[in-house]
Amino acid sequence: MFLKKIFPLLLIAWSLTQGFSQQTESKSRVGSKIIDDSTKNIYGPKTSRWITEEDIFRGDSVYQPIDTSIINYHRWIYTQKFNNTYKDLGFVGTALNSIFPLCPTTIGVSTGYMAYEPYYTSEEVKYFDTKSPYTRMYIVWGGNGRAATRVEFSRNINPRWNFGFNYRPLLVDKQVQRKGKGDRQTVSHYLDLYMAYRTKNDRYSVLANYRRIRHTVNENGGVNVTVPLDSDSTYASLFEKDIKPKLSYATSAEQRNNFHYFHQFKVGRGLQVYQKGDWGKQYNLYRDDLSQEPDYYDHFEKIPGKNTVLTKDSVKFAYLQNEFGVKGNAQNLFYNFYYRIRSYQFSYKYLPADSLAFEPKGKEQFAGVRMQYRFDSLNSVSGGYEYLLDDNYRLEGVLKSKWADISVKRIMTKPGFVQNAYRGSFDYWNNNFKNLRMDQGSAFLKANLGPLFISPGVTYTSYHNYIYYLESNGLPTVDQRVLPVQSTGSQILASPELRMDFRFLKSMHLRPQVIYSKMIRNDDNALRVPELFVNTQLTFEDHLFKRNILVQMGLDIHWHSAYTALGYDPAIQQFYVQNNVTSPAFPLVDVFLNGKIKTGKFFVKYHNIVQLFTKVGHLPTPDYPGQRNILDFGFELLLFD
Repeated sequence: MFLKKIFPLLLIAWSLTQGFSQQTESKSRVGSKIIDDSTKNIYGPKTSRWITEEDIFRGDSVYQPIDTSIINYHRWIYTQKFNNTYKDLGFVGTALNSIFPLCPTTIGVSTGYMAYEPYYTSEEVKYFDTKSPYTRMYIVWGGNGRAATRVEFSRNINPRWNFGFNYRPLLVDKQVQRKGKGDRQTVSHYLDLYMAYRTKNDRYSVLANYRRIRHTVNENGGVNVTVPLDSDSTYASLFEKDIKPKLSYATSAEQRNNFHYFHQFKVGRGLQVYQKGDWGKQYNLYRDDLSQEPDYYDHFEKIPGKNTVLTKDSVKFAYLQNEFGVKGNAQNLFYNFYYRIRSYQFSYKYLPADSLAFEPKGKEQFAGVRMQYRFDSLNSVSGGYEYLLDDNYRLEGVLKSKWADISVKRIMTKPGFVQNAYRGSFDYWNNNFKNLRMDQGSAFLKANLGPLFISPGVTYTSYHNYIYYLESNGLPTVDQRVLPVQSTGSQILASPELRMDFRFLKSMHLRPQVIYSKMIRNDDNALRVPELFVNTQLTFEDHLFKRNILVQMGLDIHWHSAYTALGYDPAIQQFYVQNNVTSPAFPLVDVFLNGKIKTGKFFVKYHNIVQLFTKVGHLPTPDYPGQRNILDFGFELLLFD
């Protein structure tokens, strides 16, 4: 509310100062033929530059200028930020799941809660070097009460010491049975605070940041339909105006906090010693009022002393991690040897530790090595090996060149805590799953043929001991609808892919991406991926009005073939394999205009224009209709003084 009230005043003040400076400059020119260049604003995107910890870690001290590009600036919805390779529950801010297999981020323990993780990890912390105070103000006014904001600020205390913050709230009204403005479905607040310091001789440097997110979603459990889905291939009843949610009082929430620091001492360019640490917590919550909606759930767990009407299921994960190592650059070779230790504790609210087949708290010790050899700025080969001192490991290699990108990975990782065991108001299991092994490799050729860039390639993925959630479908002795299971076989997926960028008529671009997925082996029918997946963009990109405005305008098109997409269980925040509902092939088409005037950017987008004519829409997740056709508008200002 504070930002909504003060932002129009800031805009007016900024406009007045711009107009005043222009009037002053025009008057000064009337009285003199000499233009005083010192009155011009010398600060801008090139004087406020940024770098990441990974760049500093690898010895790259080149700071990047502020990104002022407008290419795909209209893609503010998270599924579109990931190029539609993620699906949600139809509306921005809801649970996310990757359509294609992803490699685990750790070989050690994890919570197993991933549905809201992309809202926290989609951007890494940036550290700035500013010659003047830098402010970025970004606002999206989406139709039907959908809004996203970003306030970014950074400034140098002195040439070697910088601090700043990045605040990103996401406020989304209910898109089904909305009672009025402010009837929220998603309330998310992300904040990171950061600081960077280095000594005069650059021998010692330190980076530190604190990150926090509180992401709360009012779960609707899908929608009730007037016509059974198995008798209507178009699922038109899901998109009727008077549809009602299955849940009205249920809420999921995830909170993450993490304090991180990294510091290093340069013995020389060829040798640095460093240490970095993390302290963090993750908290997941599900609550509901059973007196209002008792018929949604299939199983009720009898927990002594628990309120039988008000549900408040939760789990907590806390960790402390330290890494020590040496690294350096010897001509074109970067090397790194490290040791890392992590202490952790996972707490079940209704499941005591002595009833588990595994230990929910303990310590993990890792040892690893990283190498990279750079032939030049375009060609490099890198690799790494990390070993967890109980036989888990990660092995990976990457080749990047002007003509091809090749990567291979093999990961042996532990199951998530919630996959192994859980007890809540509506679910209970106690497993002791084996470690999961995943192999993934990709190879893409790259060629620039005049106005055509083309990149054909393939991604190969295989699983052993794959863990997933499965709808029971009324199996004997099972009254819980969704349970985690471990495959006794293997899953092998090959996905040939073609990416292109064809420029024609000087300013027109056609950018297709086509992925064909072939299941070579799919024991237990555990993987669910559409056979065909297509993204296409047709745009006009050029300056207009005597080069006073830069625009990108055109169409975004996404389509995939029909497949039995994963369902979603809100009580455990997990996506699961189901066989009852097929997500149909439906073209998502957006019409958009992105523009830039000086340091200001804006976009206008009409989302899902096809539904305007067909009256049926996209079904990303069974029972969850996608966002209807709607108009969105957004803009941002960059201020450098």
